[in-house]
Amino acid sequence: TVTRPDIDFPVSMVSQFLSSPRSSYWDVVIHILRYLKSSTGRGLLYCDHGHHRVEGFSDADWTGSPSHRRPTIGYCVFVGGNLVSWKSKTQSVIARSSAESKYRAMANVTCELMRIRQLLGKLRFGDPSPMQLWCDNQAAIHIASNPVFHERTTHVEVDCHFIREKLQQKLISTNFVRTAEQLADMFTKSLGSRRIKTICNKLGMYDLYAPA
Repeated sequence: TVTRPDIDFPVSMVSQFLSSPRSSYWDVVIHILRYLKSSTGRGLLYCDHGHHRVEGFSDADWTGSPSHRRPTIGYCVFVGGNLVSWKSKTQSVIARSSAESKYRAMANVTCELMRIRQLLGKLRFGDPSPMQLWCDNQAAIHIASNPVFHERTTHVEVDCHFIREKLQQKLISTNFVRTAEQLADMFTKSLGSRRIKTICNKLGMYDLYAPA
């Protein structure tokens, strides 16, 4: 999955059952291999887009798998318009609401944004403007910008303080993105072929063997 973000979610899902494999999981693996065989020329293309902006998209599937109901979070990070980092991961705790799962996803991508910013700083390369964090949940964005903790959000207080600190330092800026334009959607749930193709194009993935 190092060069194929389009299979990160399914690989992440089946890898959870390495210690207790079943025939149904093997069928999923075969499906992944068939998909890879049908798209051997697909990969990431890096281009000069004329800017060095850093931005990240975060998303979460609230209820997750029926077997454990823990949310699956996903994110992807771009530098200069090129995809450089992505992740699909099952959270260790059950979220009480969709906003909570989305907020924890925002905290995860914020950590990754700060890591990349630090790396770019060491290379003396980057953009001094705040890094853009895109989320498709207005409630989660409101929690990030609201200085008052309510009883229903105190259990995510650590994440709240972390994101808010970066906002106050003007290191990041939170923005709303429509679900239809959420690029991290592919890292949290199974999608149809048309939706996957659309997101792959926006991630900068191209098929070398596709007809011109």
